[in-house]
Amino acid sequence: MKAKKGDWVVVHGHQVGEPDRKALITDVRGKDGAPPYVVEWDDGHTSTFYPSSDAVIEEHAVARSQS
Repeated sequence: MKAKKGDWVVVHGHQVGEPDRKALITDVRGKDGAPPYVVEWDDGHTSTFYPSSDAVIEEHAVARSQS
């Protein structure tokens, strides 16, 4: 998994009806876009995050429009 600062990480709900969680990647600590990532979650808290198979990276819309 590779990401860059400004991308989003989305963690899919584990049970039916459980909402997805979304976080903005504010720092990439791994080499060449690899985890761990420092993220700011949609509820406002910040953490270091190592994604698992239930997570996907989405390019941030602003970054996409600047390409």
